[in-house]
Amino acid sequence: MLAATVRTVNAILEPLLASPALPEYVRELTERVEAERRKRHEFREALRPSQKAEFINGEVVLHSPAKYRHIGALGLLQALLHAHSLRRELGVVLTEKALVEFPRNDYGPDVIFYRAEKAAEFQPEKMIFPVPGFIAEILSPSTEKNDRGVKLRDYERNGVGEYWIIDPVEHVIEQRLRGTDGFAAPLIWRKRENIEARAVAGFVIPVAAIFEAEENLRALVRLAA
Repeated sequence: MLAATVRTVNAILEPLLASPALPEYVRELTERVEAERRKRHEFREALRPSQKAEFINGEVVLHSPAKYRHIGALGLLQALLHAHSLRRELGVVLTEKALVEFPRNDYGPDVIFYRAEKAAEFQPEKMIFPVPGFIAEILSPSTEKNDRGVKLRDYERNGVGEYWIIDPVEHVIEQRLRGTDGFAAPLIWRKRENIEARAVAGFVIPVAAIFEAEENLRALVRLAA
C-alpha cells in the first residue's frame, strides 16, 4: 500500500511541479501548514484530562460519551492485555486518554501497547506519547470513517506494527499486520475463533473474551497461569 501511496503522491505532484504557478502553490501550502501547526499547539494547550479529543487534519474532533458496548469491549480487551503484559513484563498498556503524536495528527486510540524498552522512557508527567507498536480501535458510528480511513493510513505510514479494528456489534476483529510494504491484507476473526497478536509476544485470546464477561474471566485465568 505504501508503494501505491508514493505513486499517487507523484501523480499529484508532477503537474504542480510543471506549473508556472508552483511558487504560489508552495507559498499557499506553507501558510496552511503553519496555520495548522499553530492550531495544533492551541489544541494541546487547551486540552483537559476530562476531555477526549483528537486533532485530525487541522480540525479538533471532540468525542461524545461512548455506548455501553463500546466501553465494555474496551475494558475487557484492556484487562486481558494488561494482565498478559504485566505477568510477562512485556510492556505497558494505555487507553483512550493517552494522546499519541503522529507527524500531522494527535490521536487518542482506544487501546495501545508499548514494549518495555520504550515504556521505560516515560516520565510520570508525560501527556503526549510516541507511536506505539500495537493499536486497537473499537468502532462506533461516529468514529468508523476515521478508524478505517485517515487513522488506518496514518498508522500504516508511521510504523504501527499491528492494528485491530473491533466491531462491538458484529463481534468481529479486523487484524492488520505490518508486512514489507505497509499493512498486509486484513485478517478477519469472529466470535468463536482465537486471535493472536503478533506485536505482543504470546498474546492469544478467544475473540469472545472481548465481548463476553464470563469468557473474559476464563481467559484472564489462563493468562495468569
